[in-house]
Amino acid sequence: MPAIVRVVDLYKDYFMGDVTVHVLKGLNLSFDEGDFIALMGPSGSGKSTLMNILGCLDRPTAGSYYLRDDDVAQMTDDELSEVRSTYLGFIFQAYNLLPQYTVVENIELPLVYQGAILTEETKARCVALAEMVGLAERLDHRPKQLSGGQQQRVAIARALVNDPQLILADEPTGNLDSRTSDEIMMMLTELNRAGKTIIMVTHENDIAEWARRVVRLRDGQVESDVRNDARTVVALP
Repeated sequence: MPAIVRVVDLYKDYFMGDVTVHVLKGLNLSFDEGDFIALMGPSGSGKSTLMNILGCLDRPTAGSYYLRDDDVAQMTDDELSEVRSTYLGFIFQAYNLLPQYTVVENIELPLVYQGAILTEETKARCVALAEMVGLAERLDHRPKQLSGGQQQRVAIARALVNDPQLILADEPTGNLDSRTSDEIMMMLTELNRAGKTIIMVTHENDIAEWARRVVRLRDGQVESDVRNDARTVVALP
């Protein structure tokens, strides 16, 4: 499969007064279309910084970040915003739902930010996504009326509303119990089997086992890069 993401000699520094903190140190990675990657590493390893750059939420200090053939590092702020709204889907540990909005309205949000005109057709798509993630009976509920697992299901549906080519999941099971975590990971696995490329940050080994590939970072560089394909991955019932 062709590479959907490539980072080449990627550096990221943070400047705190007279102190320069080197977070990413010449990182080179390539992720293929249709893959499911878990990014792991201790605190300070650079995984969150890398995720922010991949999500076009931050810029590298030096180096290149290619989405397919486009060097994102050279894009303007407006171009980055366009990439975020049309090319990427985000799933966050804290769900990031708006409390005053219903399930369907939260799913619609990326379309609103994109400036799309909401029609009966777009609403029907959002309802269909809510049903797909098991929330057919919760369409008019607000986040405070939902469990943590249900809120994460809304976040997954919201990430899919623009039909993104790449899904970025930052600790998607971090606030969930084991059973609910497994349910969310089953859902992500099914999305991957349907063709979605997923890059997921996690610190839990049992969650990383759901991915096809595990990349561990340490001190801003790749410590190990192992495929799960060759061994038994968590099986779906």
